[in-house]
Amino acid sequence: MTDSYIPAATIVLMRDAPDFEVMMIERHADIVFAGGALVFPGGRIDAGDHDPAWLDHAEGLGAVPETERAPRIASIREAFEETGILLARRNGEMIGAEAAESLASWRKRVENDDRLFLEMIAAEGLSIAIDTLCLFARWRPPRNATHRRYDTWFFAAKAPERQRAHADGGEATEILWTTPTSAITDCREGRRKMIFPTMRNMELLQMSESTQAVIASTATRDTSPIEPRIVERDGERFLTIPNDRGYPVTEEPLELAMRG
Repeated sequence: MTDSYIPAATIVLMRDAPDFEVMMIERHADIVFAGGALVFPGGRIDAGDHDPAWLDHAEGLGAVPETERAPRIASIREAFEETGILLARRNGEMIGAEAAESLASWRKRVENDDRLFLEMIAAEGLSIAIDTLCLFARWRPPRNATHRRYDTWFFAAKAPERQRAHADGGEATEILWTTPTSAITDCREGRRKMIFPTMRNMELLQMSESTQAVIASTATRDTSPIEPRIVERDGERFLTIPNDRGYPVTEEPLELAMRG
């Protein structure tokens, strides 16, 4: 049942120099879900992300389906909380490093109370840049999963060129820019770890050579929800996803997938 899912949103921030790279954070090892794993910035969709007042403080919000509005707001908010990066404009211009870092005093307060994100944006004369996001994927866990069941929206966007990321020191202990190939290699060789959806999405990103290529690919790819299934063959169980969704790898032994 869909009402058993916890709504969540995450954001794939990308840049093209020196190479095509994506931003990842390493989650604190003591966090229950995906502790110690590399993930994209993100988290739960909170009550404040549904506030109708956002229509006056979010560029492009009215142009997207209602079901996507709170997830898009949440992805931008979570990126700000975990990395300090803020996709927002002031007087029509994307804010740079100085403006983003001037919001440091707000950052912890917003992390403690998501409703303050709208207050911050309004007080600082900003507008969050909903129009820079594209829907990249949406994942739900298998119906028989025993861990927390997140219905997660993945959005992709070009990172602001003049902002610098800083880990919050709480949920995010490290921020790194990495090529998809490097992240995948590090996980396969045991230096890092990623959970099943993150690895599959990283492999999908590996198929593109630029931010623009990723964004263009979302226009033609089916981004409706993916729900992996557990299947058994020859006495071994696998976690699988449909073969027609554009992913280069569609299954993994369940034992390996659960190890993350």
